[in-house]
Amino acid sequence: MSFYMEHAKKNIWYGRFSSFPQNLVTHAISTRFGGVSQAPFTSMNLALHNGDDERNVIENRKIFCDSLGIESNCLCTCEQVHGERILCVDETFSGRGSMAYADAIAGTDALITNVTNLPLMLFFADCTPILFFDPVHKAVGIAHGGWKGTIAKIAQKTVLLMQERFKTKPGDCLVAIGPAIGPCCYEVGNEVAEKFQQAFPQHKDKILLSVKGNIHLNLWLTNRLQLEDIGVKRDHIDSADVCTACNSKLFYSYRMEKGKTGRIAALISLKK
Repeated sequence: MSFYMEHAKKNIWYGRFSSFPQNLVTHAISTRFGGVSQAPFTSMNLALHNGDDERNVIENRKIFCDSLGIESNCLCTCEQVHGERILCVDETFSGRGSMAYADAIAGTDALITNVTNLPLMLFFADCTPILFFDPVHKAVGIAHGGWKGTIAKIAQKTVLLMQERFKTKPGDCLVAIGPAIGPCCYEVGNEVAEKFQQAFPQHKDKILLSVKGNIHLNLWLTNRLQLEDIGVKRDHIDSADVCTACNSKLFYSYRMEKGKTGRIAALISLKK
């Protein structure tokens, strides 16, 4: 398994995971390249909520989706609030938030579906994109794993909701953990560290690291371990292990760019 970069037309680059079969799912992690947004959102900002010109964002979405063979007006998106609400969506949600942020699904940080050609898209700038695919029952999911979502075990809960709605077995599920701020750069305070110790007592020595006297958190590993805890197989979890802060010229980084920046997107869609 591996995470790799793919080049499309018009200088568009996106990341993909070799573990996801391209004949069954369309998926991608966007980069900064190939869009029309101006600084500080240069250039493929795909989020409508961060102060960028909405016309540029809609054009970026069209460019990005065209490169994947997807209709941008069919995107299903959320108002991400760093919570743990997960919604099962069907064809009636097609287009939600695709053209206007006010139309996005309110207060939601993960989506699942078994509907084909319904592209699910979430937005990130250091938080962890997590993609899910059940190859047996043909269902997909996507989750936003910031520190609050991770501590609430949103990745774990997404698989469990897929199990409830689609009969997904955790042992069958394929999961991809996208680029996010890495343990090299993610320094946290004592309060956050204590919350993670309480939420993951059996993993605290692995996920919290001491770096030059400061506490650093490994979001990639925390999401991986919480999935393994419910039976997702270790060799079914593909992690990019790419730090967005270290690579802020390739991906947006909220921390490195002091909050004024764009958002990459993670997208997944079940093919017919």
